Amino acid sequence: MSSVVLLPYAPSSVAVARQRLSTELQEWGVFSGAIDDAVLVVSELLSNALRHAHPLPSGMVRVAWFWSDDVVEVAVSDGGAATEPRAGRPTLSSLGGRGLGIVEFVAQKWGVRHEGEVTTVWAVLPAPHTVGEPALKEAG
Repeated sequence: MSSVVLLPYAPSSVAVARQRLSTELQEWGVFSGAIDDAVLVVSELLSNALRHAHPLPSGMVRVAWFWSDDVVEVAVSDGGAATEPRAGRPTLSSLGGRGLGIVEFVAQKWGVRHEGEVTTVWAVLPAPHTVGEPALKEAG
């Protein structure tokens, strides 16, 4: 199951993305701890896009997620930046720079894709369905 959401290039979009992802994963029967991790990762990726990158040509950012086989892939696409996204190694007194380090810790894997002017930062996380509830199946 998957969703794609186009959101304004604005800080308020982080809360919208968090809520949409959380609601959908709950509806799909994903374990609550996995939902929390996915929401955290989307927050970090989207915050980084808003802080460091340009919007897509439409003036928006794209947030997508795909859940299958007890994993969820989350992805944030933007118009690219002057630098490549990478996990920082901030000092203890640094005010920022921990976002992708958090993503690296929580996710099974993460990376960056470039397609023309679009940069997508993605992460794959474990997302088992709730114990005792069968995973929802797409209507076929």
